[in-house]
Amino acid sequence: MNLHASIIDSIIRSRTAVRVFRPDAVLKEDIVAILDVARTAPSNSNTQPWRVHVLGGRIKKQLGDALACAHADETHPPLRHLPEPLPDSFRSRQEDFGVRYYGALGIDRKDMDARARATGRNFDFFGAPVGMIFTIDASLQKYSWLDYGLFLQTIMIAARARGLDTCPQVSFVRYQSVIANHLQIEPGHEVVCGMSLGYADDFSVVNRLDMPREPVDRFARFAGFDEVCE
Repeated sequence: MNLHASIIDSIIRSRTAVRVFRPDAVLKEDIVAILDVARTAPSNSNTQPWRVHVLGGRIKKQLGDALACAHADETHPPLRHLPEPLPDSFRSRQEDFGVRYYGALGIDRKDMDARARATGRNFDFFGAPVGMIFTIDASLQKYSWLDYGLFLQTIMIAARARGLDTCPQVSFVRYQSVIANHLQIEPGHEVVCGMSLGYADDFSVVNRLDMPREPVDRFARFAGFDEVCE
């Protein structure tokens, strides 16, 4: 393995979903640099479907307060971000995540009130100094959402390369109308996700969770590599 591959691999492997941040400020020029790298991510026919709302200070707090109120409203429709029933192979990994995550927080998985409070921390961007909301033109198809995933991953890697941490958050999708109102999102756009950006609190137990990943031979099939060339 060459040096460049080793460095890039190390950066990617060090990226984790951070859920407790230090309050240390992030320089605007660092955020601009991260987005400048991310804009080079590939997209179908160079359509570049991403729109980013970068929030800090008073604006971030105002949105967070509004989202906290919406989260406390039990009449608000729940977020269905996974199908029901979830196939067994996916459900086992989801349940394992729950055991690890709520265990690190000291929350019994049957304690729904405590779990709701833990989920509510999303809307303060887990204490990060910077929050980002990503939107997409709702008329675009799933292929553009694939492009968006490439863009988001590039942001997270570029941030990690600068010593910053992130957490991508689908929870924001539940409050599309609240977010649209506060950020004056252009008509016809919908929220893809949010993301917290800042410096991880290294003393937090929840930030040290070691989430397992399936080995390559469990999800990849190789064909034609054992053929003998004559």
